[in-house]
Amino acid sequence: MTKSTRIRGIASGLCLVGVVAAAFWPKMILAASSVTGTVTFEGTPPKLNPLAMDADPVCAKKHATPAPSEALVLGSGNTMANIIVYVSKGLPAGKTWPAPPTPVVLDQNGCQYKPHAMGIMVGQTYKILNSDGVLHNIHSLPKVNSQFNKPMPPTLKETTTTFPKPEPIFQIKCDVHPWMTAYIGVFTHPFFAVTGTDGKFTISGLDPGTYEITAWQEKLPAQTATVTVGASDSKTQNFKFAVPAKK
Repeated sequence: MTKSTRIRGIASGLCLVGVVAAAFWPKMILAASSVTGTVTFEGTPPKLNPLAMDADPVCAKKHATPAPSEALVLGSGNTMANIIVYVSKGLPAGKTWPAPPTPVVLDQNGCQYKPHAMGIMVGQTYKILNSDGVLHNIHSLPKVNSQFNKPMPPTLKETTTTFPKPEPIFQIKCDVHPWMTAYIGVFTHPFFAVTGTDGKFTISGLDPGTYEITAWQEKLPAQTATVTVGASDSKTQNFKFAVPAKK
């Protein structure tokens, strides 16, 4: 093999390495990261009265025992359900995310809104069901989006709508049954989660960067934390809520 042939072989090999690196290096740099955690309540939980459904005997009969309050739902070890956790700052400027084709579903079941807390993206379908077979209405109370007040008689089993603008978390209520409430946040991005009774959440698909993460609860002050993730990184960020001390 001549010297020039060896040089050409080495050059070809370097080019091949460069092509392979170009194919895989950007994926390593932009590999998605995640933030996981658990939300807990500190201290002695307040005693909350069950939901008073006696005003509508049909609703009351749907429960063998009175339904517990939804304002503070705890699991084993005081883990907290119905906490909306979301990225509130730090997402890349100008980047957009399409709304998922699958709807977010709110059911009226047992004369309660289920789920009690939820997130949705701008433009994503919001499907509202009436599984109770009684008269309900869905009255939204946003400040940025337009309010709606949709009656749902027993014969109307499903209706849909969308939210065209992002908006912090707001309440949805039933004017027929005043104990029925739910909460929803409208986001331009998919980086949000809602805890179950185990208090756990995962926000995945993040680009490397520094983010502000907010944990929201309907009665207690919101909690925030700053989290920095690298490529293919997984960070843990727990949140703790407590009843504020009286001044």
